[in-house]
Amino acid sequence: MKRTAIISAVLAIMACFPSYAENVSFGTEDAAQRDTHKVKKKKSRKPVVYNEHGDIIKTGLSYGPLPVVAFDNDKGFQFGALLNIFNFGDGKTYPVPKSQWYIEASAYVKQGRIGTQKYVVSYDNKHVTPDYNLRLCAAGSAFIDTALEFFGFNGYQSFYDPSMPTGFYRHGRLTANMKVDLIGEIVKNFYWEAGYHFNYFNIGQYKDFYKTAEGEPEPEALYELYQKWGIIPQSQTGDQFSSALRIGLVYDSRDFEASPSRGFWIDTHLIAAPKFLGSSNPYSKVNVTFRHYVPIFRDKLVFAYRLDYQGFLNKNAPWYMIPYFTVVGSLYDRDGIGGYRTVRGIMYNRVQGPHTGFFNAEIRWRFIDFHLWRQNVGLALSGFCDGAGVFKGMDMTNRTGYAPELYAKYVPGTKENVHLAAGAGFRIIINRNFIVALEYAQAFNRQDNKKGAFYLNTGFLF
Repeated sequence: MKRTAIISAVLAIMACFPSYAENVSFGTEDAAQRDTHKVKKKKSRKPVVYNEHGDIIKTGLSYGPLPVVAFDNDKGFQFGALLNIFNFGDGKTYPVPKSQWYIEASAYVKQGRIGTQKYVVSYDNKHVTPDYNLRLCAAGSAFIDTALEFFGFNGYQSFYDPSMPTGFYRHGRLTANMKVDLIGEIVKNFYWEAGYHFNYFNIGQYKDFYKTAEGEPEPEALYELYQKWGIIPQSQTGDQFSSALRIGLVYDSRDFEASPSRGFWIDTHLIAAPKFLGSSNPYSKVNVTFRHYVPIFRDKLVFAYRLDYQGFLNKNAPWYMIPYFTVVGSLYDRDGIGGYRTVRGIMYNRVQGPHTGFFNAEIRWRFIDFHLWRQNVGLALSGFCDGAGVFKGMDMTNRTGYAPELYAKYVPGTKENVHLAAGAGFRIIINRNFIVALEYAQAFNRQDNKKGAFYLNTGFLF
Protein backbone atom coordinates (compact mmCIF):
# COMPACT_ATOMS: atom_id res chain seq x y z
CA MET A 1 0.00 0.00 0.00
CA LYS A 2 2.77 2.43 0.91
CA ARG A 3 4.69 1.66 -2.27
CA THR A 4 1.56 2.22 -4.38
CA ALA A 5 0.91 5.57 -2.69
CA ILE A 6 4.49 6.70 -3.19
CA ILE A 7 4.59 5.71 -6.87
CA SER A 8 1.25 7.44 -7.49
CA ALA A 9 2.51 10.58 -5.78
CA VAL A 10 5.68 10.69 -7.89
CA LEU A 11 3.67 10.30 -11.10
CA ALA A 12 1.27 13.04 -10.02
CA ILE A 13 4.11 15.47 -9.37
CA MET A 14 5.79 14.62 -12.69
CA ALA A 15 2.51 15.28 -14.47
CA CYS A 16 2.51 18.79 -13.04
CA PHE A 17 5.93 19.80 -14.31
CA PRO A 18 4.65 21.57 -17.42
CA SER A 19 2.45 23.84 -15.29
CA TYR A 20 5.34 24.78 -13.06
CA ALA A 21 7.25 27.96 -13.58
CA GLU A 22 5.79 29.55 -16.64
CA ASN A 23 7.89 32.68 -17.05
CA VAL A 24 5.47 35.61 -16.88
CA SER A 25 6.20 39.32 -17.11
CA PHE A 26 3.53 41.80 -16.08
CA GLY A 27 2.87 45.01 -18.04
CA THR A 28 0.17 47.04 -19.76
CA GLU A 29 -0.98 46.58 -23.35
CA ASP A 30 -4.08 47.44 -25.34
CA ALA A 31 -6.44 45.03 -27.12
CA ALA A 32 -4.73 45.46 -30.50
CA GLN A 33 -1.42 44.48 -28.98
CA ARG A 34 -2.95 41.39 -27.38
CA ASP A 35 -4.46 40.36 -30.73
CA THR A 36 -1.10 40.83 -32.44
CA HIS A 37 0.50 38.60 -29.83
CA LYS A 38 -2.05 35.90 -30.51
CA VAL A 39 -1.29 35.93 -34.24
CA LYS A 40 2.47 36.10 -33.83
CA LYS A 41 2.75 33.93 -30.76
CA LYS A 42 5.55 31.75 -32.03
CA LYS A 43 7.57 34.59 -33.54
CA SER A 44 7.39 36.80 -30.42
CA ARG A 45 8.43 34.07 -27.97
CA LYS A 46 11.18 35.27 -25.68
CA PRO A 47 14.62 34.03 -26.83
CA VAL A 48 16.38 31.51 -24.61
CA VAL A 49 19.53 32.80 -22.89
CA TYR A 50 22.00 30.48 -21.20
CA ASN A 51 24.53 31.16 -18.43
CA GLU A 52 28.05 29.75 -18.15
CA HIS A 53 26.69 26.54 -16.58
CA GLY A 54 24.36 25.86 -19.52
CA ASP A 55 21.24 26.75 -17.51
CA ILE A 56 18.42 28.74 -19.08
CA ILE A 57 18.40 32.13 -17.35
CA LYS A 58 14.96 32.85 -15.91
CA THR A 59 13.74 36.46 -15.74
CA GLY A 60 10.66 38.21 -14.40
CA LEU A 61 8.08 36.30 -12.42
CA SER A 62 8.11 32.55 -12.43
CA TYR A 63 5.13 30.94 -10.79
CA GLY A 64 4.04 27.39 -10.20
CA PRO A 65 0.69 26.29 -8.80
CA LEU A 66 1.02 22.63 -7.89
CA PRO A 67 -0.95 19.99 -6.07
CA VAL A 68 0.68 18.89 -2.85
CA VAL A 69 1.27 15.18 -3.19
CA ALA A 70 3.65 13.74 -0.64
CA PHE A 71 4.19 10.92 1.82
CA ASP A 72 5.67 11.09 5.30
CA ASN A 73 6.22 7.87 7.23
CA ASP A 74 5.21 9.54 10.49
CA LYS A 75 2.22 11.58 9.35
CA GLY A 76 0.97 9.63 6.33
CA PHE A 77 -0.17 10.63 2.82
CA GLN A 78 -0.24 14.39 2.22
CA PHE A 79 -2.56 16.14 -0.23
CA GLY A 80 -3.42 19.76 -0.94
CA ALA A 81 -2.21 22.66 -3.07
CA LEU A 82 0.69 25.10 -3.11
CA LEU A 83 1.78 28.17 -5.01
CA ASN A 84 5.41 29.17 -5.54
CA ILE A 85 6.15 32.62 -6.92
CA PHE A 86 9.76 33.54 -7.77
CA ASN A 87 10.85 36.99 -8.90
CA PHE A 88 14.12 36.73 -10.87
CA GLY A 89 14.04 40.36 -12.05
CA ASP A 90 16.44 40.92 -14.95
CA GLY A 91 18.00 37.47 -14.41
CA LYS A 92 21.34 38.76 -13.11
CA THR A 93 20.92 36.89 -9.82
CA TYR A 94 19.62 33.61 -11.33
CA PRO A 95 19.23 30.96 -9.91
CA VAL A 96 18.78 33.04 -6.75
CA PRO A 97 15.42 34.88 -6.89
CA LYS A 98 15.22 38.50 -5.72
CA SER A 99 12.05 37.68 -3.81
CA GLN A 100 9.62 34.80 -3.47
CA TRP A 101 6.25 33.79 -2.03
CA TYR A 102 5.21 30.34 -0.83
CA ILE A 103 1.58 29.47 -0.04
CA GLU A 104 0.36 26.02 0.99
CA ALA A 105 -2.81 24.38 2.30
CA SER A 106 -2.63 20.64 2.85
CA ALA A 107 -3.57 17.74 5.09
CA TYR A 108 -2.11 14.38 6.10
CA VAL A 109 -4.13 11.18 6.02
CA LYS A 110 -3.06 8.09 7.99
CA GLN A 111 -5.08 4.97 8.67
CA GLY A 112 -8.01 6.51 6.82
CA ARG A 113 -8.18 9.67 8.97
CA ILE A 114 -6.94 13.24 8.69
CA GLY A 115 -4.36 13.60 11.45
CA THR A 116 -2.78 16.97 10.58
CA GLN A 117 -3.97 20.05 8.70
CA LYS A 118 -1.26 22.46 7.53
CA TYR A 119 -1.52 26.09 6.36
CA VAL A 120 1.60 28.09 5.47
CA VAL A 121 2.34 31.51 3.95
CA SER A 122 5.90 32.82 3.67
CA TYR A 123 7.62 35.76 2.01
CA ASP A 124 11.32 36.35 1.38
CA ASN A 125 12.75 39.59 -0.07
CA LYS A 126 16.52 39.77 -0.41
CA HIS A 127 16.53 43.37 -1.66
CA VAL A 128 14.36 45.43 0.68
CA THR A 129 16.58 48.47 0.18
CA PRO A 130 18.44 49.29 -3.06
CA ASP A 131 21.63 50.59 -1.44
CA TYR A 132 21.97 48.19 1.50
CA ASN A 133 21.89 44.41 1.57
CA LEU A 134 18.86 44.08 3.84
CA ARG A 135 16.67 40.97 3.75
CA LEU A 136 13.13 40.63 5.06
CA CYS A 137 11.71 37.19 5.86
CA ALA A 138 8.21 36.61 7.18
CA ALA A 139 6.16 33.46 7.67
CA GLY A 140 2.88 32.42 9.18
CA SER A 141 1.66 28.89 9.77
CA ALA A 142 -1.16 27.03 11.44
CA PHE A 143 -1.32 23.32 12.26
CA ILE A 144 -4.28 21.31 13.52
CA ASP A 145 -2.89 18.05 14.94
CA THR A 146 -5.50 15.63 16.19
CA ALA A 147 -2.94 12.92 16.82
CA LEU A 148 0.47 14.48 17.45
CA GLU A 149 3.30 12.11 18.31
CA PHE A 150 4.51 12.09 21.94
CA PHE A 151 7.12 9.53 23.03
CA GLY A 152 8.25 11.16 26.26
CA PHE A 153 11.42 13.06 27.15
CA ASN A 154 15.14 12.34 27.27
CA GLY A 155 15.32 9.84 24.41
CA TYR A 156 16.06 6.31 25.58
CA GLN A 157 15.12 7.25 29.15
CA SER A 158 11.54 7.01 27.87
CA PHE A 159 10.72 3.43 26.90
CA TYR A 160 8.99 2.91 23.56
CA ASP A 161 6.71 -0.13 23.44
CA PRO A 162 5.89 -0.92 19.78
CA SER A 163 3.18 -3.36 20.88
CA MET A 164 1.03 -0.54 22.29
CA PRO A 165 -1.79 0.91 20.18
CA THR A 166 -0.82 4.01 18.22
CA GLY A 167 -3.09 6.20 20.32
CA PHE A 168 -0.99 5.59 23.43
CA TYR A 169 1.71 7.81 21.93
CA ARG A 170 -0.53 10.66 20.73
CA HIS A 171 -2.10 13.88 21.98
CA GLY A 172 -3.98 16.78 20.40
CA ARG A 173 -2.54 20.19 19.55
CA LEU A 174 -3.50 23.31 17.62
CA THR A 175 -0.76 25.84 16.83
CA ALA A 176 -0.60 29.24 15.16
CA ASN A 177 2.85 30.66 14.47
CA MET A 178 4.20 33.90 13.08
CA LYS A 179 7.66 35.34 12.59
CA VAL A 180 9.30 38.40 11.08
CA ASP A 181 13.09 38.46 10.64
CA LEU A 182 15.47 41.10 9.31
CA ILE A 183 18.92 40.09 8.07
CA GLY A 184 21.52 42.73 7.24
CA GLU A 185 25.05 42.51 5.88
CA ILE A 186 27.97 43.56 8.10
CA VAL A 187 30.75 42.62 5.70
CA LYS A 188 30.78 40.15 2.82
CA ASN A 189 29.17 36.84 3.87
CA PHE A 190 28.74 38.05 7.47
CA TYR A 191 25.30 39.16 8.67
CA TRP A 192 23.33 40.28 11.71
CA GLU A 193 19.81 39.06 12.31
CA ALA A 194 16.95 40.25 14.49
CA GLY A 195 13.33 39.24 14.65
CA TYR A 196 10.12 38.56 16.50
CA HIS A 197 8.53 35.11 16.83
CA PHE A 198 5.03 34.35 18.15
CA ASN A 199 3.49 30.95 18.93
CA TYR A 200 0.04 30.01 20.17
CA PHE A 201 -0.73 26.49 21.40
CA ASN A 202 -3.90 24.76 22.45
CA ILE A 203 -2.73 21.47 23.95
CA GLY A 204 -5.02 18.64 24.98
CA GLN A 205 -5.59 14.93 24.93
CA TYR A 206 -5.95 12.68 21.93
CA LYS A 207 -9.73 12.74 21.49
CA ASP A 208 -10.13 9.47 19.62
CA PHE A 209 -7.92 7.08 21.56
CA TYR A 210 -8.63 3.50 20.56
CA LYS A 211 -11.56 1.14 20.88
CA THR A 212 -12.17 -0.60 24.20
CA ALA A 213 -14.62 -3.28 25.16
CA GLU A 214 -17.99 -1.94 26.23
CA GLY A 215 -17.95 -0.89 29.86
CA GLU A 216 -14.14 -0.78 30.14
CA PRO A 217 -12.47 2.51 31.06
CA GLU A 218 -10.54 4.26 28.29
CA PRO A 219 -6.79 3.61 28.71
CA GLU A 220 -4.50 6.49 29.63
CA ALA A 221 -2.15 7.84 26.99
CA LEU A 222 1.49 8.53 27.77
CA TYR A 223 0.81 12.28 27.64
CA GLU A 224 -1.83 11.88 30.37
CA LEU A 225 0.50 9.74 32.48
CA TYR A 226 3.19 12.42 32.28
CA GLN A 227 0.68 14.92 33.66
CA LYS A 228 -0.38 12.64 36.50
CA TRP A 229 3.26 11.98 37.39
CA GLY A 230 3.88 15.74 37.53
CA ILE A 231 6.48 15.67 34.73
CA ILE A 232 4.23 17.91 32.59
CA PRO A 233 2.72 20.63 34.81
CA GLN A 234 -1.01 21.25 34.51
CA SER A 235 -0.17 24.93 34.07
CA GLN A 236 1.49 24.06 30.75
CA THR A 237 -1.57 22.50 29.13
CA GLY A 238 -4.52 24.17 27.40
CA ASP A 239 -3.90 27.63 25.91
CA GLN A 240 -0.23 28.67 25.89
CA PHE A 241 1.60 31.64 24.36
CA SER A 242 5.22 32.28 23.40
CA SER A 243 6.18 35.83 22.42
CA ALA A 244 9.90 36.06 21.79
CA LEU A 245 12.64 38.34 20.47
CA ARG A 246 15.57 36.93 18.54
CA ILE A 247 19.06 38.28 17.84
CA GLY A 248 21.97 36.52 16.19
CA LEU A 249 24.88 36.39 13.77
CA VAL A 250 25.14 34.48 10.49
CA TYR A 251 28.01 33.56 8.20
CA ASP A 252 26.82 32.46 4.77
CA SER A 253 29.18 31.67 1.87
CA ARG A 254 26.94 29.18 0.02
CA ASP A 255 26.85 29.45 -3.76
CA PHE A 256 23.09 28.69 -3.97
CA GLU A 257 20.60 28.73 -1.13
CA ALA A 258 18.17 26.05 -2.37
CA SER A 259 20.75 23.54 -3.69
CA PRO A 260 24.25 24.54 -2.52
CA SER A 261 27.38 22.79 -3.76
CA ARG A 262 30.03 24.72 -1.78
CA GLY A 263 30.40 27.06 1.17
CA PHE A 264 29.39 27.42 4.83
CA TRP A 265 26.32 28.38 6.75
CA ILE A 266 26.97 29.18 10.42
CA ASP A 267 24.16 30.60 12.53
CA THR A 268 24.11 31.34 16.25
CA HIS A 269 21.24 33.15 17.89
CA LEU A 270 19.61 33.87 21.23
CA ILE A 271 15.88 33.84 21.84
CA ALA A 272 14.23 35.43 24.85
CA ALA A 273 10.51 35.09 25.65
CA PRO A 274 9.87 37.24 28.76
CA LYS A 275 6.65 37.48 30.68
CA PHE A 276 6.07 41.15 29.81
CA LEU A 277 5.85 40.29 26.07
CA GLY A 278 2.94 37.95 26.75
CA SER A 279 4.64 34.55 27.15
CA SER A 280 2.74 32.11 29.35
CA ASN A 281 5.95 30.59 30.67
CA PRO A 282 9.08 32.74 30.16
CA TYR A 283 12.23 31.13 28.79
CA SER A 284 15.44 31.83 26.93
CA LYS A 285 17.51 29.57 24.71
CA VAL A 286 20.49 29.50 22.42
CA ASN A 287 20.74 27.73 19.07
CA VAL A 288 23.85 27.02 16.99
CA THR A 289 23.79 25.58 13.46
CA PHE A 290 26.83 24.65 11.37
CA ARG A 291 26.51 23.54 7.73
CA HIS A 292 29.31 22.77 5.32
CA TYR A 293 29.14 21.89 1.61
CA VAL A 294 32.27 20.35 0.10
CA PRO A 295 32.47 19.89 -3.70
CA ILE A 296 34.19 16.62 -4.59
CA PHE A 297 33.70 16.88 -8.37
CA ARG A 298 32.66 20.39 -9.47
CA ASP A 299 29.04 20.95 -8.42
CA LYS A 300 27.98 17.43 -9.47
CA LEU A 301 29.27 15.45 -6.47
CA VAL A 302 29.03 17.13 -3.07
CA PHE A 303 29.56 16.07 0.54
CA ALA A 304 27.30 18.03 2.89
CA TYR A 305 26.87 17.88 6.64
CA ARG A 306 24.96 19.78 9.33
CA LEU A 307 25.44 20.06 13.11
CA ASP A 308 22.72 21.59 15.27
CA TYR A 309 22.55 22.30 19.01
CA GLN A 310 19.78 23.87 21.09
CA GLY A 311 19.89 24.56 24.82
CA PHE A 312 17.50 26.32 27.20
CA LEU A 313 19.15 28.72 29.64
CA ASN A 314 16.46 28.63 32.32
CA LYS A 315 15.87 25.66 34.59
CA ASN A 316 12.16 25.11 33.93
CA ALA A 317 11.76 25.32 30.19
CA PRO A 318 8.15 24.96 28.98
CA TRP A 319 7.88 21.46 27.57
CA TYR A 320 5.84 22.52 24.52
CA MET A 321 8.68 24.79 23.29
CA ILE A 322 11.39 22.15 23.69
CA PRO A 323 10.84 20.55 20.25
CA TYR A 324 10.91 23.89 18.37
CA PHE A 325 13.92 24.90 16.30
CA THR A 326 13.82 28.46 15.03
CA VAL A 327 14.81 28.86 11.39
CA VAL A 328 16.54 31.77 9.65
CA GLY A 329 15.10 32.73 6.28
CA SER A 330 11.76 32.27 4.62
CA LEU A 331 10.93 28.89 6.18
CA TYR A 332 8.56 28.70 9.12
CA ASP A 333 9.90 27.46 12.47
CA ARG A 334 9.85 23.70 12.72
CA ASP A 335 9.38 21.38 15.67
CA GLY A 336 10.29 17.82 16.48
CA ILE A 337 13.58 15.93 16.20
CA GLY A 338 12.89 12.95 14.00
CA GLY A 339 11.36 12.66 10.56
CA TYR A 340 12.05 14.24 7.19
CA ARG A 341 13.15 17.73 8.31
CA THR A 342 15.64 16.73 11.03
CA VAL A 343 16.67 13.09 11.52
CA ARG A 344 15.34 10.75 8.85
CA GLY A 345 14.42 7.23 9.96
CA ILE A 346 13.86 8.26 13.60
CA MET A 347 10.23 8.66 14.69
CA TYR A 348 8.97 12.23 14.80
CA ASN A 349 9.37 13.75 18.32
CA ARG A 350 11.29 10.69 19.57
CA VAL A 351 14.17 12.84 20.89
CA GLN A 352 13.11 15.66 23.22
CA GLY A 353 14.96 17.47 25.98
CA PRO A 354 16.12 20.92 27.16
CA HIS A 355 19.58 20.40 25.64
CA THR A 356 19.58 18.48 22.37
CA GLY A 357 21.61 18.15 19.22
CA PHE A 358 21.45 16.37 15.89
CA PHE A 359 23.58 15.87 12.79
CA ASN A 360 23.14 14.98 9.12
CA ALA A 361 25.85 13.82 6.74
CA GLU A 362 25.23 12.94 3.10
CA ILE A 363 26.77 12.48 -0.32
CA ARG A 364 24.82 14.19 -3.15
CA TRP A 365 25.38 13.22 -6.78
CA ARG A 366 23.59 15.17 -9.52
CA PHE A 367 24.25 12.69 -12.28
CA ILE A 368 22.41 14.33 -15.19
CA ASP A 369 21.18 17.78 -16.29
CA PHE A 370 18.82 18.53 -19.19
CA HIS A 371 16.17 20.99 -20.41
CA LEU A 372 12.49 20.13 -20.42
CA TRP A 373 9.65 22.54 -21.36
CA ARG A 374 12.15 25.44 -21.19
CA GLN A 375 13.06 24.50 -17.61
CA ASN A 376 16.42 23.39 -16.17
CA VAL A 377 16.05 19.87 -14.80
CA GLY A 378 18.58 17.79 -12.86
CA LEU A 379 18.41 14.28 -11.37
CA ALA A 380 20.35 13.43 -8.22
CA LEU A 381 21.06 10.52 -5.88
CA SER A 382 22.15 10.67 -2.24
CA GLY A 383 23.29 8.47 0.63
CA PHE A 384 23.13 9.71 4.22
CA CYS A 385 23.55 9.05 7.93
CA ASP A 386 21.61 11.04 10.54
CA GLY A 387 21.75 11.08 14.33
CA ALA A 388 20.48 12.88 17.45
CA GLY A 389 20.77 12.85 21.22
CA VAL A 390 19.77 14.56 24.46
CA PHE A 391 22.75 16.15 26.24
CA LYS A 392 20.80 17.24 29.34
CA GLY A 393 17.33 15.95 30.00
CA MET A 394 14.13 16.87 31.82
CA ASP A 395 13.54 16.05 35.45
CA MET A 396 11.59 12.79 35.11
CA THR A 397 10.84 12.24 38.82
CA ASN A 398 7.41 10.83 39.67
CA ARG A 399 6.29 13.70 41.89
CA THR A 400 2.84 12.27 42.73
CA GLY A 401 3.49 8.57 43.21
CA TYR A 402 0.76 7.77 40.68
CA ALA A 403 0.83 4.30 39.02
CA PRO A 404 4.37 3.31 40.09
CA GLU A 405 4.28 0.11 38.00
CA LEU A 406 3.60 2.10 34.80
CA TYR A 407 6.22 4.68 35.75
CA ALA A 408 8.83 1.93 36.21
CA LYS A 409 7.99 0.58 32.75
CA TYR A 410 7.88 3.79 30.73
CA VAL A 411 10.55 5.73 32.64
CA PRO A 412 13.06 2.93 33.28
CA GLY A 413 16.10 5.19 33.70
CA THR A 414 17.90 3.77 30.66
CA LYS A 415 21.08 5.67 29.81
CA GLU A 416 20.68 8.04 26.87
CA ASN A 417 22.80 7.40 23.76
CA VAL A 418 23.03 8.57 20.17
CA HIS A 419 19.99 7.78 18.01
CA LEU A 420 21.23 6.78 14.54
CA ALA A 421 19.69 6.06 11.13
CA ALA A 422 20.94 5.74 7.54
CA GLY A 423 19.38 5.72 4.11
CA ALA A 424 19.36 6.87 0.48
CA GLY A 425 17.38 9.24 -1.71
CA PHE A 426 16.50 10.40 -5.23
CA ARG A 427 15.72 14.02 -6.26
CA ILE A 428 14.33 15.91 -9.23
CA ILE A 429 15.72 19.47 -9.30
CA ILE A 430 13.94 22.16 -11.35
CA ASN A 431 15.63 25.53 -11.95
CA ARG A 432 17.86 24.87 -8.92
CA ASN A 433 15.00 25.99 -6.66
CA PHE A 434 12.10 23.52 -6.81
CA ILE A 435 13.15 20.04 -5.66
CA VAL A 436 11.13 16.82 -5.37
CA ALA A 437 12.71 14.30 -2.99
CA LEU A 438 12.08 10.58 -2.46
CA GLU A 439 14.01 9.04 0.46
CA TYR A 440 14.17 5.87 2.56
CA ALA A 441 15.83 5.55 5.97
CA GLN A 442 16.29 2.82 8.56
CA ALA A 443 16.87 3.40 12.28
CA PHE A 444 19.66 1.41 13.95
CA ASN A 445 17.61 0.79 17.14
CA ARG A 446 14.03 -0.54 17.28
CA GLN A 447 13.40 1.90 20.14
CA ASP A 448 13.60 4.68 17.52
CA ASN A 449 11.53 3.00 14.80
CA LYS A 450 10.65 -0.65 14.44
CA LYS A 451 10.54 -0.42 10.64
CA GLY A 452 11.97 1.59 7.75
CA ALA A 453 10.67 5.05 6.86
CA PHE A 454 9.68 6.39 3.40
CA TYR A 455 9.45 10.11 2.61
CA LEU A 456 8.22 11.92 -0.48
CA ASN A 457 8.65 15.65 -0.03
CA THR A 458 10.28 18.79 -1.43
CA GLY A 459 13.72 20.35 -1.09
CA PHE A 460 17.02 19.26 0.35
CA LEU A 461 17.04 18.55 4.06
CA PHE A 462 19.55 21.40 4.49
